[in-house]
Amino acid sequence: MDLNAITAKLEKLQSKPQKKEKKDFSLTQWKPEIGKHTIRIVPSMYDPQNPFTELKFYYEFNPKMILSPLSYDEKDPIAMLAAKLREAYSAENYALAQQISPKIRVYVPVIVRGEEEKGVRLWGFGKNIYEELLAYAADEEVGDYTDIVNGRDFKVEVIGKESTGTDYNKTTVRPTMKTSALGTKDQVKKWLAEQPKPIDEFKHYTFDELKAILEKYINPEEIEHDESTYVTEADKNDTQPVVKSKFNLDVKNIKQTKEKKFDALFEEETPVEEDGISSLDELPED
Repeated sequence: MDLNAITAKLEKLQSKPQKKEKKDFSLTQWKPEIGKHTIRIVPSMYDPQNPFTELKFYYEFNPKMILSPLSYDEKDPIAMLAAKLREAYSAENYALAQQISPKIRVYVPVIVRGEEEKGVRLWGFGKNIYEELLAYAADEEVGDYTDIVNGRDFKVEVIGKESTGTDYNKTTVRPTMKTSALGTKDQVKKWLAEQPKPIDEFKHYTFDELKAILEKYINPEEIEHDESTYVTEADKNDTQPVVKSKFNLDVKNIKQTKEKKFDALFEEETPVEEDGISSLDELPED
């Protein structure tokens, strides 16, 4: 034996992993608490024509939501599997496809009134608030509420779940009646140049990392079998419990190993689905 290699391996196994410094997301993201707030949606420094960034997330596989690689134009094994499930249609497969498909969450840069010193943060929300904000922008009586000279603040109110009678808080948004400047000239210069980038706020998982997460979700505690992952009569008589997969897509060659059968699902790639900012010269001086 190579005792030096053995010793190095032992030291690696026994060494404690270094703790990563946790990022303080409150510095870059705004989550409205129960109560009333006033905010201003800021033009995005990454796309001045559109302040909204649509990202796709998974909520089923982890205590924390997982950013889909579709959000940054890379292959996503979970989305590929969902597409295959829909192709091999059955009620069970369709339900699972719906369950594991990514959900859209939208992020927009905002300034919270009364907390201007914290700078631009990202506010994330779902489909309902997104549709409301788009509708206000399309309303000619409201229009471009991100305009730095004649835009509008928004009143955001969060009602707790004990008052809504549901398991969720309810958030409402409405624009103010009066237009106003985003801030002073110096403030606006800073806010338009210093913004967190939504896509960089979340971990970018590799294809293999997501495939491993998916495999664990599909077969959380499945017992290894020599010939097949299907439950046989011998399995039923085994003293160890067999956890059935949540996944029912047929892989015809049952002589393959479980790993090869799982990998076979991903052999074929499934197709996936002028500056409008006003002049700073029109803003008030400090």
